[in-house]
Amino acid sequence: MSSILVINASGSESRVALIENGQISEFYLERNKEKGIVGNIYKGRVVRVLPGMQAAFVDIGLDKAAFLYVSDVYYDPDFSDQQFELTEGEHPEHEGVPDEYAAAMAPAGEEEEEGAAAPAANGDARKAEAKPSKAEQQQKAREKKEAQKKEVNIQDLLKEGQEVIVQVAKDPIGTKGARITSHISIPGRHLVFMPTVDHVGISRRIENEKERRRLREIVDALRPPGTGFIVRTVADGVPAEKLQADARFLIHIWNEIGRKKDKLGAPALLHPDLDIVLRATRDLFSADVEKLVIDDRAEYERIMRFVQATDPALASHVEYYDGEDPIFDAYGIEHEIQRAQSRKVWLKSGGYIIIDQAEALVAIDVNSGRYVGKKSLEETITKINIEAAKEIVYQLRLRNIGGIIIIDFIDMDKAQNRDKVFKALQEALGRDKAKTNVLKISELGLVEMTRKRVRESIGRMLNESCPYCEGRGTVKSKTTVAYEIFREIRRESSAFREQLIVVNCHPEVARLLQGEERDALRFLMDKHNKTIQVKPQQHYHIEQFDLYGKQEKKGERQQQQGGQQRRDGKRDEKREEKRGGGQQQAQQRQEREGRGEKREEREGRQERREERERREDRAAAAPAAPPSEAPQAAAPFPTVPEHRNGASAAEVTASTAEPAAAAGAEASKAGGEPPGQA
Repeated sequence: MSSILVINASGSESRVALIENGQISEFYLERNKEKGIVGNIYKGRVVRVLPGMQAAFVDIGLDKAAFLYVSDVYYDPDFSDQQFELTEGEHPEHEGVPDEYAAAMAPAGEEEEEGAAAPAANGDARKAEAKPSKAEQQQKAREKKEAQKKEVNIQDLLKEGQEVIVQVAKDPIGTKGARITSHISIPGRHLVFMPTVDHVGISRRIENEKERRRLREIVDALRPPGTGFIVRTVADGVPAEKLQADARFLIHIWNEIGRKKDKLGAPALLHPDLDIVLRATRDLFSADVEKLVIDDRAEYERIMRFVQATDPALASHVEYYDGEDPIFDAYGIEHEIQRAQSRKVWLKSGGYIIIDQAEALVAIDVNSGRYVGKKSLEETITKINIEAAKEIVYQLRLRNIGGIIIIDFIDMDKAQNRDKVFKALQEALGRDKAKTNVLKISELGLVEMTRKRVRESIGRMLNESCPYCEGRGTVKSKTTVAYEIFREIRRESSAFREQLIVVNCHPEVARLLQGEERDALRFLMDKHNKTIQVKPQQHYHIEQFDLYGKQEKKGERQQQQGGQQRRDGKRDEKREEKRGGGQQQAQQRQEREGRGEKREEREGRQERREERERREDRAAAAPAAPPSEAPQAAAPFPTVPEHRNGASAAEVTASTAEPAAAAGAEASKAGGEPPGQA
């Protein structure tokens, strides 16, 4: 199986995608300001014990208190003080930590220390111990565990103010705080150390029984009494020396946590897990992965040190990407991430699935879409359901969806077809690393399943609730808000002593109230004997409105009443037109309006004519200036007044020529030239 691990760490967030056979099988996202806390180990303080829920809230230094179930409580007051050893005579303060691990965990730029020894333990040394035999110690530990399995109450195990060592099992999701457990697990490259569990587990992906027995014998000989290990898939074929070094390092981490616990007060962080880059390298990068590609030089060098320390054979498979295109674009990952944020996902056949993520569960609906099939309806439906089953698992892994999941397949009549779809779903889930539990398809075509949810889904990490609709996806219609305003007016009108009620609302609602609903508004005004004024507010939400009383001024009241009367008159005229037959009354109204316009035009012409005549009379009555006082100047060109009263052009000319002739005669007597001839 061809796999590529692609890491984008060149910005303010780190993204990891594992591509298997051209599809994204795993996707992780972590922002520098919002780093996950799963795997971190804290010293916390119990702030509240809830006997009714058999749980407790523990303060670990976060904004919200963490949640601890009674089943996650490990009750052993002396446990955190224990110091585990691999061999007789070794003590925590003198334990040698393998230099390769120290180098891998060191920040970039620090040099590796040389000469640090990594003493190994063997079975003969354990047999020579003077302490009680290992079998006796394990039997004692098992008896202690069995005693704990009896029914216990949370109030018997924890008290308010008590300090406990816990590990985060789930990040805070939505409004819920982090979920924690006192069953600590410390993961390494090949092993996972469980200091509170007396058990050895082998990864189910290691199928060879001979290899499983070999690994169990090696780990069983390494683990201290009362503790446990889980052998990871990457340990398949790994020599005993590497497993031993891994176990020593994990035990050393736990002993360091115990020493920090005594020095720090609660709440405090005792041990942080690796960041997403090294965590992905540790958990996902194995011999099955063809190559690891990363686009940040500093992170590339840090990964190289980590790989050379844990599995040098994989160092040649690490590559630094320096292409021009963003690394996720170059590998086609960005497009798939955008597709994973869509509510509707199309299938290759033409069908589609709808994914709705709610608070309590995730509902997935399968639809035939554009696919019509070829032979029979049952065959068409079965083919779509099988394709949808594979795509659903792919989307669950890509989106990191967990919790309760309900899948609504298209109804199938034949039981054998339902079995085919269920088998396809199980095969697809077999490649999922998250723990799942699936029930068979019901008669209604429903599948109920659960998937372990550790971190927030990608959709909720990349998106946020709409601030306008507050995540509902819908808002009240304008009509609904308008009717709510009417009901509020009926409810509160009697409480207002003022004559004027002002309604502030969104402009769209105001337009509706002043338009289609104006009759209803007028009815309320008449019924309650109030004046209602609607004021649009640009900054209001579509669902927001308020009412308040205002003392109405006399002038404003008269003006509003006059305007309302005019509007009522026009509305009555239009109503009469509709009621009386329409066209004839409309024609009469147009004729009345036409006669009014003509009358206004005649009155305007009469006023202009009278004004011109008054100007001419004033000009004729003015005395002529003496020759010595005013220089001779050209007389202005005589203007011809409009003959709007029916006078002919000749009459108008004669009437204007008489004053001019008289002026010329007077000028001749004075020895000058007549006006207009200069």
